[in-house]
This record gives sequence, C-alpha cells and structure tokens, in this order.
Amino acid sequence: MGLSCQEHGDKDAPLIVFLHGGGVSSWMWDKQIEYFRNYHCITIDLPEQGASEDTDKFSILLSAEKVNELIEKIANGKNITIVGFSLGAQVTIQMLSLNSNLADYAIINSALVRPNSLLKTMIRPSIKLSFPLVKNKSFSKLQAKTLYIGEEYFDTYYKESSQMKSDTLIRILEENMSFKIPESFKKAKANILVTVGEKEKAVMKKSAIDLVANNSNCTGIMIPKVGHGISLLKPIFFNQLIENWIQEGTLPEDVTTI
Repeated sequence: MGLSCQEHGDKDAPLIVFLHGGGVSSWMWDKQIEYFRNYHCITIDLPEQGASEDTDKFSILLSAEKVNELIEKIANGKNITIVGFSLGAQVTIQMLSLNSNLADYAIINSALVRPNSLLKTMIRPSIKLSFPLVKNKSFSKLQAKTLYIGEEYFDTYYKESSQMKSDTLIRILEENMSFKIPESFKKAKANILVTVGEKEKAVMKKSAIDLVANNSNCTGIMIPKVGHGISLLKPIFFNQLIENWIQEGTLPEDVTTI
C-alpha cells in the first residue's frame, strides 16, 4: 500500500511538500496549509504513521524513496520546496542525498544527525517498560507539551499515539538515533535552510552546524526563545520565514546565523 498523501491549494502553482515529525502526522501542518493556499501543497504521512498506518515498516531510507517517487509523479517540472520537521527533516536530508536535483528549496527544521549508539541500545528495553504510559492521558499531555501541541490537536495526537504499536515506536526511535548525514548530501543542489531552536538540546545545535558544514548551499539559523517545534508554537513566524526565504532570500532579523 502506498503512502497517504493529501493535496491542497492551487495545483498549477509551485509545489511545497511537508513532512511531519515522529509521534505526529500530517495534521501538524494545518496552519501551513491554510497560509500557503496559493501554492500546491502536499502533506504525506510517513510509513506506519497517521493514515499510512498499514504500509511497509518504517525506515528513513524507505520513506525518502517513497516520497521521492511521489514527487516525481506530481511535480511536472514545477518549482519544488520541501519542508521537514525532526524525523521528517531527516527524511528530507535522505531525499536530497538520493536525488541531488530533487528540489529548488528545502527547509530542514530540527534534524538530528549525530548517532548515539548507547542510547539506541536502550530504546527497546525502555519502550517495552514504559509503553503502557502511552495510553495514559496525563502522560500524553506532558509529551504533547514538549512538542507545543495545544488543546486544538491533543485529541488527534492522543488517538494516534494510543494506536501506535510498540515495535513501530521502537523502529522510529532507533532510526532517529542512528541517522547520520549521507555522503552524497554534499551534492544536493537545492537552496537549503537549516533551522534549530535556541532552547533545543546541544546535540541538535551541533547537528545543525554539521549540516551547514556538509553542503555549501546550506544556510543555518538559530531561532530565539524556542525549543523543538517552531511550526506548532509560532506558525505565523514559521510561515513568514519560509515565504520570505523562498521568495526573497531574506531571513528574520532576530535569528542567529550558524
């Protein structure tokens, strides 16, 4: 079964592809879809997540291959922008590494690219112990808060979290913790904007620095007073950031260049 793909906006306009983070799905981009209605927007649920629940087992490589295939079918020579958050940002990196000519612009938001083998070995036993907490609403609300998921989306987040199988969650986390920058990423020809929040963990900031160092087309910025999830916390800021960057090449004055 193929990935669930939702199309929005003007199908004759430039294409923007949105790739969600782990633990959420395409609904995280609702505010972006509404804002970019003059573009041809596509939201995709990655394997085993959201409406793609019954697809092949998740991996970053498989996801990248599947999304690249979708883009090739839909793009029709259009100007292409890819926006990825967290897990979706890792998939975006892999996509650009598989096809250096894939996109004109890419926004890589909060991508982890420094593998941690020790933490990876701890994922399976810790998830097996803690997985029952996923169905606990109080615990889910704490998790949602770290991703800036408000009341508007909590019920959807909780429903999807409760339905996810433990083996799926383990796969996603192991892939996330194992991901490193592919050698061919340096050949990607898109204009790439790498973003990270000022309040994110040090490893996320170091990952952003690594990405900028690995491709001369990358511009890196640190966004002040925000952690992991700028598009959900400050959707207007994030939307304008994307629009101004792809249309005019400008960035907000209060960001710090990496």
